Amino acid sequence: MGQKYFSVSWDEFHRDSRALVWKLAELPQSKTKSWKGLVAVTRGGLVPAAIVARELEIRLIETVCISSYDDKAQGGMRVLKDLASIGDGQDWLIVDDLVDSGSTAQAIHEMAPRAHMATVYAKPQGRPLSDTFVTEVSQDTWILFPWDLQLVDATPIIKQI
Repeated sequence: MGQKYFSVSWDEFHRDSRALVWKLAELPQSKTKSWKGLVAVTRGGLVPAAIVARELEIRLIETVCISSYDDKAQGGMRVLKDLASIGDGQDWLIVDDLVDSGSTAQAIHEMAPRAHMATVYAKPQGRPLSDTFVTEVSQDTWILFPWDLQLVDATPIIKQI
């Protein structure tokens, strides 16, 4: 079977990111407001991190910068900015849009093994590396995030035949 695609609109992504917050709000750190801070995994984690930080009233935001995707496939991983500033990650919340193969999450876990990893979406292969997530999608599904899409004129069906 070929590649499957799952398109996510801005409204859906915002709703799913807020659903992640509801799950995180049940954690002891959220109830006592004892998160030291939040780490956004760039670039995909920037949008959900902003939503999570707002809703949990977290003001200290860090980033970890890892490059492992282009617009069509996962490739070699390069750490562009690490997490040395948060130590072992105790009481830090790390937010990303997706855990796919788990390679990025594994690299982050090695940098900050005691941090809490939260993702909006999870695929089966990477799912064990996300401590909290909202929606699981199949491994062969490519998620089309709203920041990767643009509205274009649709060709009438009759002209496609």
